[in-house]
Amino acid sequence: MKRAVSVSLGSSKRDKAVEIELLGEKVSIERIGCDGDMEKAAQLYKELDGKVDAFGVGGADLGTLVDDKWYLLHSVKPMVRFVKQTPLVDGTGLKNTLESRALPTFMEKHGDFIKEKNVFVSLGIDRWGMTKSFLDSGFNCTFGDFMFGLGIPLSLHTEKSLKAAAAIMMPIAGRLPFDWIYPTGEKQEIRVPKFEKHYQWAEIIAGDCHYIKRHMPDKLENKVIITNTTTSEDVEFFRSIGIKYLVTATPVLEGRSFGTNMMEAALIAVSGKDRVLTHQELDELIDKLGFKPEIQELN
Repeated sequence: MKRAVSVSLGSSKRDKAVEIELLGEKVSIERIGCDGDMEKAAQLYKELDGKVDAFGVGGADLGTLVDDKWYLLHSVKPMVRFVKQTPLVDGTGLKNTLESRALPTFMEKHGDFIKEKNVFVSLGIDRWGMTKSFLDSGFNCTFGDFMFGLGIPLSLHTEKSLKAAAAIMMPIAGRLPFDWIYPTGEKQEIRVPKFEKHYQWAEIIAGDCHYIKRHMPDKLENKVIITNTTTSEDVEFFRSIGIKYLVTATPVLEGRSFGTNMMEAALIAVSGKDRVLTHQELDELIDKLGFKPEIQELN
């Protein structure tokens, strides 16, 4: 049996292990949370290196790809310093392939639900494939990169402004401690409502699940969430505040959708190539497997 493991800086409360069948082959996929402890994660990678078929980097990114420009996050490098043999991915490949299919899939089935084409994206820089799908489909976009990344109540609205922000922000953010720019461990469970006018203005709220939840208001009725890495608890929370549809780019397995890093690692494992896959190879595998974004009607 193939084995793919995501070692995550996130909370261990979100741990999950399942066996799935891909292309006729059984694959064990497992997420192990380290509660924000980067050194614990590093030791886990060291222990498992060469013993599993692929690694995912969870709760962190090795870098960010913005329109083919790669911005390295230097603070994450020590966490993966012991990985010498096993292919390692942070989900960037699926963020730029599978995630770009989420919006078209939803619009094909429920396009009449969207009247104004207003979308609030927590961090546009972080998920370029998803971001481009909104821009290319003519949506009115509000990007919260300054809000969620730096706590500054400044919104962006165009591809040009987003690229300019990336060019300014990412070289600085890439040198900061990772937990300054992204919630890790128990911090992922803290919610402080903010920026409500943007949440209420939007018909679709999209982006990283932790960022979306981080500042969500207590009531948000008849909205669409497009995200990933949702647990059954996340789904119940979204239902309780009134969300209409939840769209996840990766399949829901035993009540949760795994992160792009986990699913990309699973695809590497089943491919048998023992290396990181190109975007073209990922697209071909996604088509062959019939992977489609999943839509859940919550209310």
